[in-house]
Amino acid sequence: MADFSYLNTHRAEILLSAAGKSQYPQDALPEIALAGRSNVGKSSFINCLLGRKNLARTSSKPGKTQLLNFYNIDDKCRFVDVPGYGYAKVSKKERARWGRMIEEYLTERENLRAVVSLIDFRHDPTADDVQMYEFLKYYDIPVILVATKADKVPQGKWSKHEAAVKKKLGFDHTDDFIIFSAVKAIGLNEAWDMILKHL
Repeated sequence: MADFSYLNTHRAEILLSAAGKSQYPQDALPEIALAGRSNVGKSSFINCLLGRKNLARTSSKPGKTQLLNFYNIDDKCRFVDVPGYGYAKVSKKERARWGRMIEEYLTERENLRAVVSLIDFRHDPTADDVQMYEFLKYYDIPVILVATKADKVPQGKWSKHEAAVKKKLGFDHTDDFIIFSAVKAIGLNEAWDMILKHL
């Protein structure tokens, strides 16, 4: 059993990109998946957590992550970045393929401990955000809800935005909710606390 009291986040690297389970790492290391809309800030979230500038490639072009990207962290655990959803310029056929790939990973991967579900704190959750949250709840997968880009919302409006997000999602109050900003590292320690709790 790995000791998570000390995790050297600087020992992090992209391990592999997989299109299906035959390509997943074949070991028992625990995994945390990251799911969210294209351009919600998943790459920035990963980079902020790992204290790196561009380990996860941030792209001005949404929809760039097309495979499951596995990041090895200190040989103790992995982050798995799943393709961003809700991006219109991808063909229906391609979106269906991504959907199957994500569903297969989330429902069949025994290494999975929790999903960090990222939503944009500035706006109400989209229909895709709601669908993802309901999917995770249906399959009883632990959820850490992360509201990104908090630095773009005046702090006096945070509680109003949080209430609106939770209402739209039908949020289960036993799940974790973190207000986050990669730019200002708001919520960084809370995010690690929740991730380590599930690991």
